[in-house]
Amino acid sequence: MAAGSVTGPVPRRGSLDDIRAKSTPAEDRERLTTHSRTVHAAVAQIEDRIQSAGILATEPAFWSRVRRAALLHDAGKIAEGFQRQVEPGGTPWGERHEVLSLAYVDLLAGAGAWSDEDRVMVATLVATHHRPLHAASTGGGKPALALQYNQKTAWEEAFGTTAGATPDQAVVQVLRFLHRELLGWLSGFLTVDPPKTALGAPSLAQRSRDLLEVLLDIWRHPAKPHQGLLAVLAQGALTLADHSGSAHESLQTHMPLLPGYLARLPYEPYPHQKRAAGTGGHLVLAAPTGSGKTEAGLAWAAGQLRTMPGLPRVVWTLPYRASLNAIRRRLADDLVPAPGEKKARHRLLHGTVAQTLLTEALDDDCAADTPHAEPTASQARKARAQAGAMRLFTQRLRVATPHQLLSGAIAGPSYSSVLLEQANSLFILDELHAYEPDTFGRLLAAMRLWEQLGSRFAVLSATLAGVMTRLIQESVEHPVTVHRAPHGTSPVRHRLVLDETPVTAAASIERLRSWLREGHSVLVVVNTVAGAQNLFEQLADDARAALPGDPYAALLLHSRFKNGDRDAIEKVLLKRHPERRPGENPRRGGLVVATQAVEVSLQLDFDRGAVESAPIEAVAQRAGRVNRRGLHPDGPVGFRVHRTEGHLPYEAGAVDAAWSALTTLTDQGATDLSEQDIDQLLDHAYATEWGKRWEEEARRHRDEFTTRFLTFTDPFHDRSEFARELSEKFDSVEVLHRDDTDEYRKLTRGKNGDSLLAARLLIPLRYRQLTMYQTEFDRNLQMRLIDGEYDSTLGLRPRAERETIL
Repeated sequence: MAAGSVTGPVPRRGSLDDIRAKSTPAEDRERLTTHSRTVHAAVAQIEDRIQSAGILATEPAFWSRVRRAALLHDAGKIAEGFQRQVEPGGTPWGERHEVLSLAYVDLLAGAGAWSDEDRVMVATLVATHHRPLHAASTGGGKPALALQYNQKTAWEEAFGTTAGATPDQAVVQVLRFLHRELLGWLSGFLTVDPPKTALGAPSLAQRSRDLLEVLLDIWRHPAKPHQGLLAVLAQGALTLADHSGSAHESLQTHMPLLPGYLARLPYEPYPHQKRAAGTGGHLVLAAPTGSGKTEAGLAWAAGQLRTMPGLPRVVWTLPYRASLNAIRRRLADDLVPAPGEKKARHRLLHGTVAQTLLTEALDDDCAADTPHAEPTASQARKARAQAGAMRLFTQRLRVATPHQLLSGAIAGPSYSSVLLEQANSLFILDELHAYEPDTFGRLLAAMRLWEQLGSRFAVLSATLAGVMTRLIQESVEHPVTVHRAPHGTSPVRHRLVLDETPVTAAASIERLRSWLREGHSVLVVVNTVAGAQNLFEQLADDARAALPGDPYAALLLHSRFKNGDRDAIEKVLLKRHPERRPGENPRRGGLVVATQAVEVSLQLDFDRGAVESAPIEAVAQRAGRVNRRGLHPDGPVGFRVHRTEGHLPYEAGAVDAAWSALTTLTDQGATDLSEQDIDQLLDHAYATEWGKRWEEEARRHRDEFTTRFLTFTDPFHDRSEFARELSEKFDSVEVLHRDDTDEYRKLTRGKNGDSLLAARLLIPLRYRQLTMYQTEFDRNLQMRLIDGEYDSTLGLRPRAERETIL
């Protein structure tokens, strides 16, 4: 045992009460025993929420192992090197506390007569709660433990007596009396007798080395997928508990979505809403825009909550990051606050911000890889990140994009908690039709994984092709109930006109101007951001002239705005162009030019619409923003679809199939566009060669994504390269305009820094759009900076437009 008298200065640790786990707060740094108890208690909260859902039911020892790991995960912080580091102005130790913690796992496993499986799994969780065991073949990420500790390691010097410049400066890392106190405390907590070690027994350094070698050997070889997934989920439970304990945040127990949801609606529910509320298990619901799909989804979730164990979470997902704020605001009106609170709590999971917070929250005080870091600044940053990360995880109702959820597939300490949180959950996939076949296929793979985790999903869409429903059903094991709103649920709302000329043609522009002069509210949807910006500049003055004094007579909406500006525009839009009420004046006035960003989650209503040709689902969604509920006094209103000269951002085959379907409909003499017509258009489009290829592509991407990302055969190898690969597969990134650098730094790094607040400055882009701008990656901010002309009315202008964001 590395213990005995100190050959250097007199020790400053009088008892276990003097051993700290954290460097913050500076005035009263947290004790190691306090932190260990807190994390242990946090595991109990997580277990109460998830219980033994799905695959967890196959491992009865799952939660007991996580609890033991929570108690032991930071035991190695008893080392003098670590204690000196967390003092104000302390210097980095250079060793990993979790490796020394393995010695205490080894000691307590023997005292508690743990099985070999218990010992290995607890040790694995303790060792990997900050770093992977093995490096990735491509490198990258933080150094794996196998690279830092190997045959070249001087183990006794690292964790026994550390040599100094002179004999008087040598440091015994673990003093005998502190070691005995810690063992006694841990044994009492585990209700076992303190382990007895004979003279000449293995030292702490030797125990750490031997157990780490066992782990490295076990996890060097591929695991069975079932075993690997359980291991990743256990790691997620420990890291989530550690985040929660460090941030001193408790998981929310109140569910703001209460049973009997439909009974509180101010109108008689539609039949399809009642059927959704009574459906158990997975659901697919197809219903027209404006017929209460959101309410149907909430009613389904409210009914499921009573039939699931623990405290299930509800997650609402949308295709586009840019549409998250709209649904977050909308849900706020449907939720019930906890007793004593004024507002119901639900959380928007920002993608880039969430990833940054999780990564920063994972950093610990060992700082072996940053020997020149400023301890005070980095420690404060970590504390803020921990608090921010937990604010993302506490609420039981959450809004996110699928990309943010599937980041858990990367595994590793900073992502496995995202994966664990998807167990025992209810996923509502809104507007699933909006995805291209590669993303749709990955979501099919996610549905299969969610089933393994004891979760359920509901798919909501106004335009869901039959092929999509078939793919969903074949991708999961459990039955999927399919409901379609009965014909006649929505009145005929549109008089369809196909126009072979572009919407930017002189005659088309003049038609739009005449609509504005006549006092109609006009929606124009084009396919590219640059096209929307140019058309807006041509028409904005006409709209303002028709409504003098109206500050919102002309509005532009696309996805290349800063999140904060986009949120403000959406609020104005919803107030200026809300759903029409019976008997309302037939002409509202005003212009909105938009891209496909207008298609999801915005309850808008216009008198007239002109749109560019797009995939049939997009055309139908755009129509759903014109005479939304069929209450216009004129009856069906004009909805004009213009032929486009190009196909971007869509696949040419999808646009051609849509135009062919629309032409077939008008050739039959139909001018009014009904729900039945939408179904026929979908059937026609997906029966084409393009539609058949789409189905094959979706199925292929489903299977490839499962094999590449969702088969955890190497759960404790560094998978950090997956983060970049996954983001590129979803083709999305958030960037910061260079002019906002100082404000972003102030919001994230200041005394009251909060990365969640800073999210309002970020702009979503596709990866391939980055070539349009001058960009660079700021390592200090962990953010990609972008140049370019930005205006709060027009958004970010590209140097050369290629396509907009989906």
